[in-house]
Amino acid sequence: MSSAAVLAGGASRRLGGAKATAMLRGRPLVAHVIDAVLSGGLEPVVVAKADSPLPPLDCRVLIEPDEPRHPLCGIATALRELDQPAVVVCACDMPFVTGELLAWLAGLEAPFAVAHDGSALQPLLGRYSASLLGRLDAALAEELPMAAVVEALGAQILGAGELERFGEPALLCRNINTPEELQAAEG
Repeated sequence: MSSAAVLAGGASRRLGGAKATAMLRGRPLVAHVIDAVLSGGLEPVVVAKADSPLPPLDCRVLIEPDEPRHPLCGIATALRELDQPAVVVCACDMPFVTGELLAWLAGLEAPFAVAHDGSALQPLLGRYSASLLGRLDAALAEELPMAAVVEALGAQILGAGELERFGEPALLCRNINTPEELQAAEG
């Protein structure tokens, strides 16, 4: 079974508390993503720092290194620990992602593919091949911004037109970064 790494190791500065445990519609944000992973027929694996607050989870949890605080830290940990040809990656703050979209990402042949919702690149929603691990580690050592990693490694960009078959691209890719965004997501 293919796995999906649910990244939960971020600092959550703008939200003012841990994203994974932030409540949306009576459930932690991370639970919405885990449900989507399961509905897509994938194994959910949460990747977080040792000190990342997490709600009780009924899935595997991988602990990434404490430093640096960079999404590539979680992605590289997942690729290293899961020992699979590729891993689907999704941030824990994307509660509207669907299982159909995640399953489609898992089935892609591209070694590196990330979503673009029509207005912004979404590098924390994509497929990362284990064959890229050395290059991802090098980018992590330089702490390159994710957009630079996507460009440097030549990721396939999955545009809004490709994502539309799974729903509204902006909604599928919406991440919750602030208390205002969390409140808006309730509606």
